[in-house]
Amino acid sequence: MRKFVLILLLGVVTVVNAQTDRQLINDGNRKYRMQDYPNAEVLYRKALSKNQSNPQALYNLGCALMMQNKDSAAVVQFENAAKVETNKMRLASVYHNIGVICQNKKMYSEAINAYEQSLRNNPKDDETRYNLALCKKLNKDQGGNNNQNQNKDKKNNEDKNGQNNKDNKDKKDDKDKNNQQQQPKEQMSKENAEQMLNAAVQNEKDTQERMKKAMQKPSSRQLEKNW
Repeated sequence: MRKFVLILLLGVVTVVNAQTDRQLINDGNRKYRMQDYPNAEVLYRKALSKNQSNPQALYNLGCALMMQNKDSAAVVQFENAAKVETNKMRLASVYHNIGVICQNKKMYSEAINAYEQSLRNNPKDDETRYNLALCKKLNKDQGGNNNQNQNKDKKNNEDKNGQNNKDNKDKKDDKDKNNQQQQPKEQMSKENAEQMLNAAVQNEKDTQERMKKAMQKPSSRQLEKNW
């Protein structure tokens, strides 16, 4: 990926306010080259306080923020620069840097849009063209992986549901089997109880019949007289 380059202001400007912007931007550029990005940021912001529409200050501020990993804030400044920048080459750099940030965040669709904007302003930039092609491939692969993951999750859910259904069926079969095994046992117990009850009733009838016969048979012994 291209290392973003600060835009250095050249030429002499006679307007006092513009000279102040220039001086602050130049001071910020010196801090930036020394890799003192926080102080470079401060100076670029001071330049913007003098002229909010200065495209160079906006762009360089975005670069200083980017070097501090303040990517969201950097994109905001690059977008602000894109609104006021009229130079096509610098505008191409603005969109290129937005593409780099989005690509690093794996936001490939947004990176593709930014690189395409960059190439519209500078069609000869081979590095941007390479990054665009790479992001298109990565975006396609990412979409394919998402589909594969969705299909895999769907298959896993189907397998899981199938296993659950099988387990439920096995449990039901076991329950039915246990019921079938227990049912004859319960029936046998009932039959035994009825048999025992019938036998007890019959024994009671036999006993009562014997007692009745014994009472009807005449005794062979004579009663003794009292003294």
